[in-house]
Parts: sequence; C-alpha cells; structure tokens
Amino acid sequence: MDAIRAEGVRKRYKNKQALSGLDLAVPAGTVLGLLGPNGAGKTTTVRVLTTLLEPDGGHARVAGFDVVKEAREVRRRIGLAGQYAAVDELLTGRENLVLIGTLLHLGRKAAREKAGQLLEEFKLVDAGDRPVKEYSGGMRRRLDLAACLVAAPSVLFLDEPTTGLDPVSRMALWTAVRRLVADGVTVLLTTQYLEEADYLADRIAVVDEGRVIAEGTPDELKRKTGPDRLHLALVRPEQLPAALAAIRRVTVAETTVDEERHELAVQLDHGVGGIAAVAVALQEEGVEIADFALRRPTLDDVFVNLTGQKV
Repeated sequence: MDAIRAEGVRKRYKNKQALSGLDLAVPAGTVLGLLGPNGAGKTTTVRVLTTLLEPDGGHARVAGFDVVKEAREVRRRIGLAGQYAAVDELLTGRENLVLIGTLLHLGRKAAREKAGQLLEEFKLVDAGDRPVKEYSGGMRRRLDLAACLVAAPSVLFLDEPTTGLDPVSRMALWTAVRRLVADGVTVLLTTQYLEEADYLADRIAVVDEGRVIAEGTPDELKRKTGPDRLHLALVRPEQLPAALAAIRRVTVAETTVDEERHELAVQLDHGVGGIAAVAVALQEEGVEIADFALRRPTLDDVFVNLTGQKV
C-alpha cells in the first residue's frame, strides 16, 4: 500500500510553473529521497502533500486521504520538519514538547509522558530542562524532529532537515530517521546532501522543472549512469605504456590515461572476472601498482548526468 501517491500534480506561481504533472508513489514504511536542483519543485511538492498549498490540478493522497478534500485528516497523520527548527527558544526542550502535546489534546499527563519518552529517544534528557536558546544546532534539529513525533505520525516529511549541521549531528539525525522507519513510519526526504539520500533512501526520485525525470533505488540509478571503473595508480611513471599494453591484452573495454598523475581507469564490463584479468596481466608484465581501486558511479554522477547541474 502506498502511504503517499501523487498523480499529475500541477502548481503555478504567477509566471513560474513549479509543478508540471508530478507523479510519485511511496510505499508505506519506506524512505523516498526527493532530489533536484534549486527551483525544481521539491519544496512545492512537500507543501502540496502536507496541505500547506492547494494544487492547481492533479490528485494526491497521503495516509489514504485526499490532500484537498480531506486535508484535516491528512494533517492528523503527518509530521513536517523544515529547513529551520520550529521550536520556541525561550522554552525548555521539555516545555516545547509538552506544549505541543497539550495543543494536540493529549492531556497534560500524557503530554508530559510523551515529552519524557521523546527526550530520552533523541538523547536530550540532560538538556531537557534547559532553554532551547542554549542548544547547539544539532540538538535543536533533534528537538524539532521529536516535536514532529508527538502526534505519532504515520508519514513524516523532512525538507532538508540537516542543512548546516556538522557531520556528527547529521549522523545522529540519520540514526533517528532509520529508527523511525524501522517502526513503520513512511518518510519523504528532500536534501542537498546526496550521501544523505544514498544512506537513507530506499528509492530516489529526481525532479527537474516540476516533474520526475528518473526514479529507482540508488543502485539502479547509479547503474544507469555508467559502469564501474577500475582505477590504477603506478609506482613508476615510465611503466605507463607497459601497463596500457597489458590491459589491452585482456580487455577491449574503454581505458583512459592520466599521464600527469600516472593513472589509468578501466571500464569494467565483466565484474570480478575483469578485475582479476587486469591484475594478472599487470603482474605478468611486471608493472608496479601504487593504488588499485574499484570505483562506482555516485549519486553526484547521477544528478549531473540527469540534470546537467551539480548540487
């Protein structure tokens, strides 16, 4: 069953067509990474799916409810964390969570219990009774994510949630998201960090000019971009011709040469067998290798190949 489904969604802002017939399907309990250059329509997609904007055309359902006709039911079942933590700096972390629980009519006792549970889950117990203005950026992000979970949403929207965070804080947030997905929460993630999408997303949709131009698992998209390549660095630059001759004896695959760095890159069409054949040929030729590494296309390569832009 799809927790999120959009069909032909369109949205226009004055002279700009933000969404041009966008289609999405996100199975329950999975993570979809939504990638695209600035202005591609990612944030507009999130705003439509979270009922903050009405689409001009098409249909979308979240958690089984129409985002236009049943907007209130959608809002009861979702959480949204944007690019900036939406918490009150003057309140403590605990007070922020209790306040949200009270506004959601959980009752004060249940709201306090939920706040305590979330502070523990996001490793904020020690800071729970300190004003949020004293929190680091990573702590605020974790509190913001905790605030989204007070209502126990079945679908969570994360719009560039780790922007500006240091690597340690980003990894802590990734761990929290993984834990949520393991508990059955569906996540739609927009991000400018491609390694984040690679780590978290079960599937990725690349958006450009308001429509999905490619979709698949990270590995599927990488395979479509190009084959694996074997990169070799030589100990002795004068052995470059011998290395090239040895490689050409065992494969007709494309081989590129960087004479300045004394490196070669061989396109691999036969997987492990191709690696072994090249290694044996170089050894027989007496070529000394400083570095021997298999390199696969990255999501950066996928992104540039599809959009012609770098993130």
